[in-house]
Amino acid sequence: MIRILLADDHPVVREGLRGMLSTEPDLEVVGEAASGPRAEALSAALLPDIVLMDLRMPDGGGVESIARMTAAGLPCRVVVLTTYETDSDILRAVEAGAAGYLLKDLARAELADAIRAAARGETVLAPSVAARLVDQLRTRPERPRLSERETAVLRLVAEGCTNAEIGRRLFIGESTVKTHLLRAFGKLGVADRTAAVTSAMRYGLL
Repeated sequence: MIRILLADDHPVVREGLRGMLSTEPDLEVVGEAASGPRAEALSAALLPDIVLMDLRMPDGGGVESIARMTAAGLPCRVVVLTTYETDSDILRAVEAGAAGYLLKDLARAELADAIRAAARGETVLAPSVAARLVDQLRTRPERPRLSERETAVLRLVAEGCTNAEIGRRLFIGESTVKTHLLRAFGKLGVADRTAAVTSAMRYGLL
């Protein structure tokens, strides 16, 4: 039995997905979440095999939640299920750790087969998404170079540590932590902690 968590802020969408998947004898919906943080909490508590994650939800988008779930080492595989297929959304989601990227216009049988494939460890992509992803990777910018300490700081940020906690764990001052973060932000071309973690994961630095 493949255990599934539904993460979508629209109740009617969750109800529709639950109804579609209930007809499959090997698929079981074990929980529902209406926000990214709630999906993270339920994933840690229920340990589903698959999380079907919408990208645009309250209290943080799906990409940020995927990055945090990946950093936490949760065993579930996250498959994005959304209406959005912009290049930036696709690349950020996949590089944050998503095991797939599907669009909401797919048929019930296609969704069920994609869930099974993801549960087997495969990457599942809608055809249009796969083409966009290939194009994005071909034009990908050069990988930035982070120092060992900058990488260590970002790794602790990904674990949810504050600057003070990072300083204590690395035996450095909080001002030094901020300096390393600002340098990492500059190298990654981002302006905040979440974007830095997502970008570092995108480049395979974490």
